[in-house]
Amino acid sequence: MSGWGEKMLSAERPPVIGMLAAVAAFAIDQVTKAIVITNASVLSAGVPVFTGFNLTFYRNDGVTFGLLGGAPWWSLVVLALAVCAWLVTMMLRTRDGIEAVAYGAIIGGALGNVLDRLRFRAVTDFLDFYAGSAHWPAFNMADVFVVGGVGLLLVAPMITRRPRCGP
Repeated sequence: MSGWGEKMLSAERPPVIGMLAAVAAFAIDQVTKAIVITNASVLSAGVPVFTGFNLTFYRNDGVTFGLLGGAPWWSLVVLALAVCAWLVTMMLRTRDGIEAVAYGAIIGGALGNVLDRLRFRAVTDFLDFYAGSAHWPAFNMADVFVVGGVGLLLVAPMITRRPRCGP
């Protein structure tokens, strides 16, 4: 008996897994940013969580680490959407579930930051790690998913090595 479950075991499964990863990354990013925005007045000065980590509220008009700060917000939206379109194509083509999750994480994170740019003309950053007086640039969960997804893409070939057939 052929059913939906068997179909999910076919090559269609990785894109579905990737789409679920994208939705999860986007949702987590947006929920955490909503909490931060709701508490912006308290977080603006930074709230120590433990030594080396503060929660803060910061709006970043650049990209990762403030690069391209001052660039027109719409140009960063167009760039991110173009990259997302390419990543969706890659996600739909992959037969590897780990790669699909990685693509989905990057897409969900990128779209989370795109929504911020459309709403606020900047992204909401709130994770502030530091050592002494040296602070890593503040970031958000979208950034975590983008960087984590890229990292997963880099290690995916090692994780999913398939045995070779033949000599």
